[in-house]
Amino acid sequence: MEILVLNEDEVRALLSPRALLDALADAFRALTAGEVTAPDRNEVPVGDAFLLGMPGRRGSTMAVKVVTVFESNRTLPSHLATIGLYDTETGACTAFIDGTYITALRTSAAAALATDLLARRDARTLAIIGAGVQGEHHLLTFPLVRQFDDIRIASLIPEDAERLAACHPAARVTSAEEAATGADVVALATHAATPVIEREWIAPGTHVSSVGYHPPDGELPRDLHGSLFVETRLAFEPPPVGCAELAGIDPDGATELGEILLGLRPGRTGSEVTIYKAMGHVIEDIAAAELAVAEAQRTGAGQLVRL
Repeated sequence: MEILVLNEDEVRALLSPRALLDALADAFRALTAGEVTAPDRNEVPVGDAFLLGMPGRRGSTMAVKVVTVFESNRTLPSHLATIGLYDTETGACTAFIDGTYITALRTSAAAALATDLLARRDARTLAIIGAGVQGEHHLLTFPLVRQFDDIRIASLIPEDAERLAACHPAARVTSAEEAATGADVVALATHAATPVIEREWIAPGTHVSSVGYHPPDGELPRDLHGSLFVETRLAFEPPPVGCAELAGIDPDGATELGEILLGLRPGRTGSEVTIYKAMGHVIEDIAAAELAVAEAQRTGAGQLVRL
């Protein structure tokens, strides 16, 4: 039995952010349409760290992502992941690939897709709060959906903000309050255990995106009100299945991205604040992994390993 193995550098080279946006749109349609089988993700605590298992299936692809979150890491990323793909007829493992880059890219790409669906068409000012891995990938994916001419970067670590701002000609460093105030899109991309913005900073018509995960609370203020959008209503379940910031909110009041894409429910309807809260879902990993494997098969990238 031969397994295709792809390392992080190979996945980076194989995965197109633009192609991923289209693949994620298809994935969210399938998720809302009930075409995805995905048991609740489970957690193995390791002190203050944890391991998450995320199995799922769409069509002929079965996958399991294993992700670890160790905030104390200094020489390794805090989030590490691997993804295994399995044949639905034989159960054989067909590919084993790095999931660290996929997790980073698919998270920011899903947020960028939500921004494309929900931000005002004339949005030109982007605030990115957080200058770590997700800040970097937000700076990569968000300009794919809007032409931002003012990108404000805020971080608790000034050196990180300066480094990230140097990556884009429209980017500059500022405080979180200055970044969010008057911004058309506010993207929260931190590991913060408490809110990183205040509701008073958010103007009508702003789109707010939040991808951070740090139960029992998180980066998104619970008193920020607006139209709420999620990948799936499982986001309202308690962690590790859902998001801590959504506890106590009626799931029926939220809209899935797939519902917008299928034309079942509207996205933005006017000058309201729109809020996208991500929890992450294995269908996003499946979509990204399928793209990487297909491109590897086309180009001959990766290694075939016999078990």
